[in-house]
Amino acid sequence: MGQTAFTVRMDSEVKKQFDELCRDFGMSSNTAFNVFAKTVIKKQCIPFEVESERQAIIRRGWEAAEKIRQQAAENGTCDMTLDEINEVIREVREERRQRKNNNIQ
Repeated sequence: MGQTAFTVRMDSEVKKQFDELCRDFGMSSNTAFNVFAKTVIKKQCIPFEVESERQAIIRRGWEAAEKIRQQAAENGTCDMTLDEINEVIREVREERRQRKNNNIQ
């Protein structure tokens, strides 16, 4: 199979760090790009998740909400009404306010 050149422009510091990491892996950056290209062809997709910062924030938010739901189920608090949740929040705020006032005095 014939060879061809492929030029990539990138920040020089990124290139330096990429080259160093590739050496740690025991390969050149050229080999790493070939591995990447072959994996894209084989899997017919980018072999890692590509998302915008906004999408990453949304995803992390959903993951955090799911973790809270799981904790609530484990703690037996998943059936609380909105009024009950607000009451707990009010109590915690009141405790914090009292502690703050006690520390000031």
